[in-house]
Amino acid sequence: MNPTPFLGKLYLIPTTMGDCEPLDVLPQTIKRTIDFIDYYIVENEKTARKSIKSVHPEKKQSELILFVLNKHTETREHLDFIKPLLDGLNVGLMSEAGCPGVADPGAVIVKLAHEKGIQVVPLVGPSSILLAMMASGMNGQSFTFNGYLPIEKSEKKTALKNLEKLSQDKNQSQLFIETPYRNNKMLDDILQALHPETFLCIATDITLPTEFIKTKRASAWKKETLDLHNRPTIFIIHKM
Repeated sequence: MNPTPFLGKLYLIPTTMGDCEPLDVLPQTIKRTIDFIDYYIVENEKTARKSIKSVHPEKKQSELILFVLNKHTETREHLDFIKPLLDGLNVGLMSEAGCPGVADPGAVIVKLAHEKGIQVVPLVGPSSILLAMMASGMNGQSFTFNGYLPIEKSEKKTALKNLEKLSQDKNQSQLFIETPYRNNKMLDDILQALHPETFLCIATDITLPTEFIKTKRASAWKKETLDLHNRPTIFIIHKM
C-alpha cells in the first residue's frame, strides 16, 4: 500500500543513549525535524522533553503534545496516538534511548502506521545493537538480536547454551541484553555457562565518555573484574 495523500508522516527520531553532547551522536536532521513537529509518541514524557530541549533549546515546550507508550499502555490507545497523523499532522516517535522501533515498544505504532497507509520516515541515529556488532570483531554478515534472556537461573543457562550452539552451527553471532541492574549477575551466569573458548563481547555505555567495548574468550573474562551495574550493556557470544 502506498502512503495516502494528505496524511501526516511518522518520523522515527533517534535520541542519545545517555548524558552526552547531542551533536556528538545525532545529525542536524534531528533538530530540523523536531522544529516542525509538535506531536510525539514517547516512552517517558520527562526524559522525552529533556531530550527535545537538549537538541532544540528554542523549541517551545508548551506547544508539545506527548503521548506515552510503554508496557502499561493499552492497545486501544494506539489509535488515539496516530489520530494526528490521520488528520494530516506529522508525528515524531522517540525511544527512551537510541533508535525507536528496535528493541523498543514503538514498533507497534510503526506497524499500525503501515496498516493505515501512513508514510514512515526513519532518521539516522545511534543504535547500540549495530554499534556493538560493528566493534565486536564477530560475524557482521550473520547475527541475531535475542532481546532479554529468561531470568530464572536454569532457564537462562539453557538459553545461553542454545545460543552458543546456534552460533557455532550457523556461524552466527548472538546478541542479547539484560536489565542494567542485573548485568553483573548476567555476566557471572554467562561465564558459568559458556565453553572456555567461546568468544564474548561486552559493549557498555556505548557513545558515552565511559564507553567500554572488548571481545575475548570466556576463559580470559574470568580473570577480569568488571562492574556493569546500572550500565546499559550489549552482550554478544560466538563459538567458532
